[in-house]
Amino acid sequence: MANIQKINPCLWFNNEAEDAAKFYTSIFKDSKIGAISHYGKAGKDVHKMPEGSVMTVEFELLGQRFLALNGGPVFKFNEAISFVINCKNQEEIDYYWEKLNQGGDPKSQQCGWLKDKFGLSWQVVPDQMSKWSTAGGEKSERLMTVLMNMKKLDIKKLEKAYKGEGELVS
Repeated sequence: MANIQKINPCLWFNNEAEDAAKFYTSIFKDSKIGAISHYGKAGKDVHKMPEGSVMTVEFELLGQRFLALNGGPVFKFNEAISFVINCKNQEEIDYYWEKLNQGGDPKSQQCGWLKDKFGLSWQVVPDQMSKWSTAGGEKSERLMTVLMNMKKLDIKKLEKAYKGEGELVS
C-alpha cells in the first residue's frame, strides 16, 4: 500500500478495528490488511486507550483503501453513510448479502441495504440499478414499486418490473 490515495474513508470503531478489517478482507477478493499502528503513552490523557492496543488498521478492498480507527465508544455508525457494492449478477448479490449480513441487524434490511455486525451500512445492488432508477417515467416507477418491498434484491424481479413484465407488488 505504498501509493497514497487522495481520499480514504476512515471508519471509527470502539475497539473492533482489527476484527472489522479481517472480516471485510475475508469477504472481498483482492483485499489485504496493511499497516497497523498502536497507542502509546503520548496522548493517553486524551485518547484514554490502553498503551499497546491497536489504534489504526489500514486495509484495502478491491483497490479501495480504508482506515479503521479504534477511537472508543464516542461515535457510532448510522445509515447516513453506506458503501454501495455494484454486483454483476444475482450470485454476487447473494454472496455479499450473506457474508456481510453475518451477525448483522435484520431490522435494518430494506431495498438492498443491510447493516453488518459492526453497524456499518452497505447497499448490495445490481450494476444496472443506476440506469434503471434514473430512466424516469413508468419504468422507474414500476422498479421503485417492487424495490420498496424487497430486502435482498432480486435482479430478475427488478428487471421484470423495469420492463413492465410480471406482477407489481405495492
